[in-house]
Amino acid sequence: MPDSKVKTLTAAVVSKSGDKSVTVAIDYKVKHPKYGKYISRRTKLAVHDEHNQSGVGDVVEIAQCRPCSKRKSWRLLKIVQKVEQA
Repeated sequence: MPDSKVKTLTAAVVSKSGDKSVTVAIDYKVKHPKYGKYISRRTKLAVHDEHNQSGVGDVVEIAQCRPCSKRKSWRLLKIVQKVEQA
């Protein structure tokens, strides 16, 4: 499959789930159908991190792939912004 057809997203890591796994959150806003107010929504995805290179707070780019497990069907492409450790 050509890389141009693969769905990619940018998201923030919210949890280091386990070995080779992270959980990312995608925040977005939707307009309420009746009242017109914008409401914040969040989608959490399980992502396969082969080399355990990302940490909580990092901004990462992920791509859709074939299922790795029951919940993981996304893989880590690259780390866009690394958070500084205090």
